[in-house]
Amino acid sequence: MRNVIRSVVLLLAALMSNAGAAEMIYARVGETVTLQPPGGINLQASYIYWKRNREDGPELAWRNTFGGKWTAPDEPWKDRLSLSGDALIIKDIQQTDFGTFVFKLDVGGGVISFTPYKLLKLTVSVNPPSPLLPGDSLSLSCYTQTLEGYEDPEIQWLHPSGMKMTESRGPLTVKATGQDNGQWTCVVTNDKKVTTAKVSVTVLDLSPAPLQPQYTSESWPLTVPCSLLAHISWEQIKAKDIQEVHWYFVPEPSLSPQRLFSLSLDDPLTWEADQDRGLCPGPHPKKGNLSLTRNLGREEDKGDYVCTLEFKNGATLNRTVHVKVLQIISSPGTELISGQQLNLTCSLGHPLTSDLQLKWFPPGRSSLSSLTSDRHPARLTIPEVGPGVGGKWRCELWQSDVRLTSAEITLKIEPRMSLWMLVVICSVTVIVILLLILVFILYRRRQKMIHLRRRLCQCKTPKPKGFYRT
Repeated sequence: MRNVIRSVVLLLAALMSNAGAAEMIYARVGETVTLQPPGGINLQASYIYWKRNREDGPELAWRNTFGGKWTAPDEPWKDRLSLSGDALIIKDIQQTDFGTFVFKLDVGGGVISFTPYKLLKLTVSVNPPSPLLPGDSLSLSCYTQTLEGYEDPEIQWLHPSGMKMTESRGPLTVKATGQDNGQWTCVVTNDKKVTTAKVSVTVLDLSPAPLQPQYTSESWPLTVPCSLLAHISWEQIKAKDIQEVHWYFVPEPSLSPQRLFSLSLDDPLTWEADQDRGLCPGPHPKKGNLSLTRNLGREEDKGDYVCTLEFKNGATLNRTVHVKVLQIISSPGTELISGQQLNLTCSLGHPLTSDLQLKWFPPGRSSLSSLTSDRHPARLTIPEVGPGVGGKWRCELWQSDVRLTSAEITLKIEPRMSLWMLVVICSVTVIVILLLILVFILYRRRQKMIHLRRRLCQCKTPKPKGFYRT
């Protein structure tokens, strides 16, 4: 008996500690809410009841000491109430559900306690509705139903990046950018209890441009990326009154832009070339792929490529891709004679940054340590080329463990002529020249003899020399 009295006293103390102001719960229409009974109390040996509006209000659910449960089967609660343990779960919150709920605990012996809960409406809105264009004004509103005699909760917005925005009970207004895409979270804090509500914001934009240049060479493919963000469709772009889509090229070192392609917006979408540089635009612009490609790069590809989308309201989306071309330059050329000095330079046209490095790969089994006298990685100096230098050389550009591009060059090495070979060649040349002179002299002499004979013989029937009778 003493233990029972002690349990009742402890229970009454716990109930008194939980008594006081009603617990505030915030929810949006259509959400699911769980009302938890007071903590720190053993409820298994007690009857529990969930009621609506007041202590003697309509019953919504109950549980007895034998484990039996019941929830209101009729409208407007039909199929929307359930008990999880002793917690009341309300599904698909309706406008009429907001108000007061009461938890009743009957421990027997006339000991009864009541705990009120206030279910308040939380409203979150985005204006104007998505999708937006960069530069549009974005207004986010988050406010709660207020009750007289109760303090308003703290309200704060979380950016999709996780950054906390300025605390405010009024609308949060920002100028939309591509970074604003995603889930914004309204955080409502009341008496250290946090409720969150998320809204989705879509800002039409292109995928971010590469953080580093695109590298290519005359032996490496060229890709200039440009695409819509994955969650953005062409239909959304079209609905915002797209006016023009272009590709521009600004070559180095010139600053004059050249238009490469224009997208015809008639169905089906087709690219029209303004300049023939051998580049191929993406075959499926309607799927958001606007990239340019070519099987191999060219020296004149280096420069800036600008992908531009223009809308009728003046808004513009663009991405700039920097393209750099790796080249190998051979001095004095690619055809050399054995014994000549060779300088090979691998370069982007400017000094490399500290995070980039070059790697040389000579033809065959040639060793760089035996060929080079210049330790500068961009330049190889070979004092005397030999047969082992001929063939395909490759220079690769690396960033950490990633190969960015590579360039190739083929060298042809002719054997060096010895002194004896030079004497033989000169001798043969002299003999050939003398023979030609001799043939010419004999030919001229023969021509003179034929001409002399024709001068001595002028009559038709010449007589031999001597005396004749008359």
